[in-house]
Amino acid sequence: MAKIIAICGKICSGKTYYANQLKSRDNAVILSCDELTKSLFDKDLGEKHDEITTKIQNYLLAKSVEFVNAGCNIILDWGFWSAESRHRLTTFCRLHGIMCEWHYIDLDDQTWQRNISERNCRIQNGLDSSNYYLDEGLMQKLLSLWESPSAGEINVWHKLERNI
Repeated sequence: MAKIIAICGKICSGKTYYANQLKSRDNAVILSCDELTKSLFDKDLGEKHDEITTKIQNYLLAKSVEFVNAGCNIILDWGFWSAESRHRLTTFCRLHGIMCEWHYIDLDDQTWQRNISERNCRIQNGLDSSNYYLDEGLMQKLLSLWESPSAGEINVWHKLERNI
């Protein structure tokens, strides 16, 4: 039976990289709000970002039901930063009779800071035009939205540690 795999993790934790690994392993399709938002709007959403993202998520959720019912595994690469967003998806899946498998990308602070620095460096050097530069103000805003998941919420705890 097909399922939804939901990937939870902070910005720059490696969710998209991990999703692509799962895609091959589980013969799945990735549904990414970031990918669709960038494709349709580039970086010009401004204050409408949250409103548009919610609409995209609702659309992709409806499509995910169709895909799962057709036998296709779906990977939701959305971050699911809040406990409420994780609860909402779990309830949605339960109401639609869909198995939801939660994966959390957990990484130590040094690896996370390195990922952020590498991303910002790629953007500054013109090697990455698809992501936002993460300045201190944006990081503070994003961190204020983050709620770490509890062990009871997660099926697969993917721990990344810095290689020394």
